[in-house]
Amino acid sequence: MAAKNRLLSFVTCANDPEVLSRRLLASACLAGREYEQAVHANASSAAAAFNAEMARPPAAEWLVWVHQDVHLPPDWDHTFIAAIRAAETRFPKLAVVGVYGVAGAGAAARRAGHVLDRGTLLREATPLPCRADSIDEMLFAVRVDAGLLLDPALGFDFYGTDVVLSAQQSGLDAAVVDACCEHWSNTPREIAAPSLAARVARSGEIFERKWRHRLPVSTSCFSIDKVGDVALQCGLGGTGAA
Repeated sequence: MAAKNRLLSFVTCANDPEVLSRRLLASACLAGREYEQAVHANASSAAAAFNAEMARPPAAEWLVWVHQDVHLPPDWDHTFIAAIRAAETRFPKLAVVGVYGVAGAGAAARRAGHVLDRGTLLREATPLPCRADSIDEMLFAVRVDAGLLLDPALGFDFYGTDVVLSAQQSGLDAAVVDACCEHWSNTPREIAAPSLAARVARSGEIFERKWRHRLPVSTSCFSIDKVGDVALQCGLGGTGAA
């Protein structure tokens, strides 16, 4: 048996085998490269899958969290590894790397990244690599020896920004790098479904209270100045800053 590649390992949560097969598992760069690829079906949270892999721990330098509906172009892995190495020269304490996110917060927030999102090419003006204060959950990597885990209380929302803030709190860096992938989410850009809005609002309030001392925080979907802002932006009304 060929040795596993020791640069990257991959983990994903899957609740739709057809989407998983047609998108992520169809990625040419994952075929024949001997990467560890862990698929957790119907996990209770992103953390349940990610933290289980970190507990083993992976036989790689970086653990890549990736959504089941992401497609990685040919040689994406080589591009991503090269982008990480370039970012490390600027950020020696690099521990979290994503392909899309936000630098700064509030009025100073700047989107950063280069992805094909639901057929629309996003190529933000912020030069890459850049230090990140929020990273989109579609795909990010965490250095295995950094001691960072995802928070199970957040379920399937805000965990990317949470791990960035946890890294910063530990004196580590997070960055967005240029490694374009395709994201084929069927989730609407505007949160309209009541069940989805309620889920996001619940996770948002947990996140807001956990990081109240760090507000404002801007993500690719929300601008958070106080507790209750996520619920307001989901159209559910806020709980206030108590």
